[in-house]
Amino acid sequence: MSCDPMTRRGLLQGSAALAAAAPAMAHGQGQNDRSAKDVGGTRMTPVELNVNGREVHLQLDPRTSLLDALREHLHLTGTKKGCDHGQCGACTVIVEGRRINSCLTLAVMHDGERVTTIEGLGTPERLHPMQQAFIEHDGYQCGYCTPGQICSAVAVLEEMEAGVPSHATRDLDKVQMSDAELRERMSGNICRCAAYPNIIAAMRNVAGEAKA
Repeated sequence: MSCDPMTRRGLLQGSAALAAAAPAMAHGQGQNDRSAKDVGGTRMTPVELNVNGREVHLQLDPRTSLLDALREHLHLTGTKKGCDHGQCGACTVIVEGRRINSCLTLAVMHDGERVTTIEGLGTPERLHPMQQAFIEHDGYQCGYCTPGQICSAVAVLEEMEAGVPSHATRDLDKVQMSDAELRERMSGNICRCAAYPNIIAAMRNVAGEAKA
């Protein structure tokens, strides 16, 4: 049995035919998969979030952090980027009722979830009680980390109301208000201006508690 020898001309003709067919093949694949698209060679992923009560639809690089999605894509710059390592708490937001460091989680992990940032807590015309208390008790100085602290403080009081214990809780069956309890729960939010006592006073104010 004989076979035609492979020639340089035949190899080039075959390569040209394959190259011509590639765009059509890619187009067909794109029609079958409408859930993602390529942008600049990166496979983008659709992400739907409810941010501050508003439905948003994004196409994101799957490596995009929730923090960057909020700041760079939705332009909600109240959430601050501090250490970008989850150590300072400046990027704290509330997701499905729980406070998290938005720099340590990917936006795609929260598809379909509710996200509340500092912009969603109150407005200059109608402040959230915690925002008002921070002003009255001078709970901030430079203000850079304040948005994360306020989001965290709001979630802390909700945690305590729900009976969620911390490392400082003495009686696991009954969470009680104390400075030690509040300091422990807020320990993930760094304030380089050292407004800590005033932050505790603001939280007690909102909780309706007087210092013992």
